[in-house]
Formats: sequence, structure tokens, C-alpha cells
Amino acid sequence: MQDPYLYLTLAITALVGLAMLTAATLRAWDGWLDLKRAELGRRGEDSAPPSAAARIEVADLKERIRKLEAIAAGVDL
Repeated sequence: MQDPYLYLTLAITALVGLAMLTAATLRAWDGWLDLKRAELGRRGEDSAPPSAAARIEVADLKERIRKLEAIAAGVDL
């Protein structure tokens, strides 16, 4: 018959290994979440509201595109 202490040692070793793996995974997950929070924070700082001139220019470009699409579709404005 096998020694019962062998099975106990193997079970404890497996449990400790699983706990170490779980701890490492949780630490990696927390680091990934910190990275994503930092990316979102940087994105919020960099994106300033567009100026009035930029908004006018975008509106002008949209109007030009609308006219070109109408010309391509054969619609007379």
C-alpha cells in the first residue's frame, strides 16, 4: 500500500501551485485594467473640443460631398 503522506504532499503541492497561478493571473488582470484606464485617461486629455473654424470646415466638406453625390446620382440641385 502507498504511503498516505505521499498523497497528502501531492495534494498540498497542487493546491499551492494553483494558488500561485491564481495570484499571478489576478495580478496580470489588474495590470491590464490599469493599462486600459491609463489609455482612457490619455484619450480624454488629448481630445479637446473642436474649434469653431474646424467645425465650419467639416460642415463645408460635408456639403461638398453631398453636392458631389447628388451630381453623381444625376440629381439637379
